[in-house]
Amino acid sequence: MYWQDEGFIISKKKFRENAIILEVFTNKFGKVSGIVYGGNSRKIKNYLQLINKIFLVYKSKSENKIGYFTTELVKPISPRYFGDKNKILCVNSLSSILRILLPENQSYEKIYMSLNNLLNCFDESNWPTHYLNWELELINNLGFGFELNSKILSNDDNQKICNISIDNIVYKIPTFLIKKNKIKIDHKDIYNGLLFSRSLMENKFFNPNNIKFPYSRIMLERSFL
Repeated sequence: MYWQDEGFIISKKKFRENAIILEVFTNKFGKVSGIVYGGNSRKIKNYLQLINKIFLVYKSKSENKIGYFTTELVKPISPRYFGDKNKILCVNSLSSILRILLPENQSYEKIYMSLNNLLNCFDESNWPTHYLNWELELINNLGFGFELNSKILSNDDNQKICNISIDNIVYKIPTFLIKKNKIKIDHKDIYNGLLFSRSLMENKFFNPNNIKFPYSRIMLERSFL
């Protein structure tokens, strides 16, 4: 098997003395793992950081065995989050969620484009709002579509929280998710939005499959308290 594509790094781990196993989320081939020989060398490891965008050449003798990557940096994302605790938590969170929820070797081009759009907004002051919207888009794109506006049970213009019903479960959500661009958003709003998104993911993906919710995502949530 042989292919070329671009992708974002979502994990790496040591394999041998001078090799690593890299896990990437690619545009055309989805989530793929491969061995990078020389991955611990100074020249390469400096750019093999979480969420950096890289060009990949993948080779494998068999579809049933892990293959090999050669890599080249396309777009460095890591300088945008180094030194910012909340952004580091965000990167760890989204990487963990993608590793857990995405199956191997299955293309999710809408999710890929959504992630690309999120990372392009990383320098903006309202990046937490973009991240929250990314999580909700992810849930939709994994097959659990919903329209927030059609699920409202109560909505008081003077309140920043409203109730909605999804699959007969009542959730509390921040009003700004429905009335976009009409409400000033603060950290408490982001926190409440992350609570809502977490509840959805737990009910749809994690709890039914007895999978532990990633701690990195919980830490991101708490950082907005």
